Amino acid sequence: MTTPDSAAPAAPEAATAAAAPGNLNFILICVFIDMLGIGLIVPVLPVLVGEFTGSRDNQAYWFGIMSAVFGLMQFIFMPMLGAISDRIGRRPVLLYSMAGMCINFLSTAWAPNLACLFIGRVVGGMSSASMSVASAYASDISTPDNRAKSFGKVGAAFGLGFICGPMLGGLLGSVNLHLPFYVAGALSAANFVYGYFVVPESLPQSRRSPFSLGKINPLAALFRLARRTDIRGLVVTFALVTCAQMMLQTTWVLYTTFRFEWTPGQNGAALFCVGLTAAVVQAGLLGLLIKRFGEVRLSLLGLCSGGLTYLFYGLATHGWMMYVLILCNVLSFAVGPALQGIISKATPPNEQGELMGSLQSISSLGVIFMPLIGTAILGKVSHLPAGDWRIGSTFFVCAAMQALAILVARRYFGAHHMRASKP
Repeated sequence: MTTPDSAAPAAPEAATAAAAPGNLNFILICVFIDMLGIGLIVPVLPVLVGEFTGSRDNQAYWFGIMSAVFGLMQFIFMPMLGAISDRIGRRPVLLYSMAGMCINFLSTAWAPNLACLFIGRVVGGMSSASMSVASAYASDISTPDNRAKSFGKVGAAFGLGFICGPMLGGLLGSVNLHLPFYVAGALSAANFVYGYFVVPESLPQSRRSPFSLGKINPLAALFRLARRTDIRGLVVTFALVTCAQMMLQTTWVLYTTFRFEWTPGQNGAALFCVGLTAAVVQAGLLGLLIKRFGEVRLSLLGLCSGGLTYLFYGLATHGWMMYVLILCNVLSFAVGPALQGIISKATPPNEQGELMGSLQSISSLGVIFMPLIGTAILGKVSHLPAGDWRIGSTFFVCAAMQALAILVARRYFGAHHMRASKP
C-alpha cells in the first residue's frame, strides 16, 4: 500500500521544481476583492431577473438561460486564458479579468431589460478567469508538498469574499436592487488598480510554455484531461462534484425564495454562513485535516458529508434548518482543495495554468447545463405547496450526483492502491 502523496506519481519536473518567487498574500487579496464583488450580486440577480418576468416559472427559466450563457462564455474562454497565462504570465490575464468584471457589473446595473442583462453575462463569462489563473499563480509559488494548502488558502479567500459579499449585497439590495452592482463594479475597478501596482508576476520566463491553437479549444482541453488515464477517475469525481455545486448555487436563491419566502437579506445571511464555514475549513483547518486524514480519506469523507447535506436540504421544512445544515457540512469544503492537490502533483509545473484552466472548463461546462436542468426542475415544482417534499427535487438530483462521485472516487483510489486511512 502506498501513501496518498506517493500514489499519484508526479512528473520529475513537478517533484523537483522549486517554488517561484512571490507572495501568496498578493493573489489572496485579489481573489478576495474579486469574490467580494461577485458575492454582492448573488442574492439580488435572480430577484432582478424576476422584475422583467411575470411568473415564477418564467423567472426560473430566464435565470437559468442567463446562467447558462455565462457558463458558455466561461467554457469557451477559460482554456484560452489559462493557456495564455502559461505563455505570457499570470499577471496580464488577471488584470484583463478584473477589467472585464468591472464592465460586467456596471452594464448589469444599467440594464433596462433582459437583453441588456445578457450583455453583462456575456462580458462577465468572457473575462472570469480569476480563479483558474489565481490557482495557477498559487501553484507557481508553491512546492508540490504544500500546493493543497495553497489551493485551500485561495479557496479561503474565495470564501471570505462570500462572507462579506452576499451579506452586504443583501443589505444593499434591500435598499435598491441595482446598488450592489454599482458597488461590485467599483470594487473590481479598485482590484484592477491594486493588481496593476502591487501584484508581481509569478511565472518566470524559463517556465513558460509555447502557445498553440490546440490549447485554446475548450473541448480539446477536456479531451486532454480525458486522456490522462492516471487521473481520469479524479477528473470524473471533480466533474460530478462541480455539477452538483453548480446546480445548488444557481437554484439556491430561487428555491429559498419560493419555498421559505426569503428576502435578499435572508439569503445574504445564509450565504454568509456558507462563506464563513468555507473560510474556517480552508484557511484554518485544512492543513490539520490533511495531516489527520490524508488527502484521499479527507476527500471521501467530504463527499459523504456533501451528499447527505444535499439530501437534507431537499427535505428541510423550515428555513432555520438550512442554516444548521450549512454549519454541519464542514468536511465538504475540503474536497476541492484535496482533489486539486492530488491532481496537481501529477502535472509538470509549466502546465499548471493549462491544467487549472481545464478544470475550470469543467466548472464552466457545469454552469452551462446545470442551471438549465436545475431551473427547469425548479420551475416545474415551484407552484407546489411549500410543505411538499417534491419541491426539493433539485437537491435530490445533487445528492444522486454526489453519491455517484463517491463510487467513482473509491474505485479510483482502490485501483491505484491509494490509502483511504490515516497517513
